[in-house]
Amino acid sequence: MAQSNTLTSQALINLEQEYAAHNYHPLPVVFAKAQGVHVWDPEGNKYMDFLSAYSAVNQGHCHPKIVKALCDQAKTLTLNSRAFYNDIFGRYAKYVTESDARVSSPKSTD
Repeated sequence: MAQSNTLTSQALINLEQEYAAHNYHPLPVVFAKAQGVHVWDPEGNKYMDFLSAYSAVNQGHCHPKIVKALCDQAKTLTLNSRAFYNDIFGRYAKYVTESDARVSSPKSTD
């Protein structure tokens, strides 16, 4: 399969339109790489990412601490189905439950 940096943005858009599900209509911009708040298309044009993957990357793209944690975890246990227990989830659930959840909870949820 060709790498994205060998195809133009339009060629990549055409591939998705021809072969992928049409469950929504994305903006006609192709991201080939990202760092911090910036993203680049295959032609090398630089953009600021104000969408942040709907807030999933508010910390910025490729944050070094997050990339390190992700790589470390992937080397240990990539994915654990909830059909089994693991050595982290219970501790995480306790931490979240005992923290002040009001700080990050949506308001007016009653």
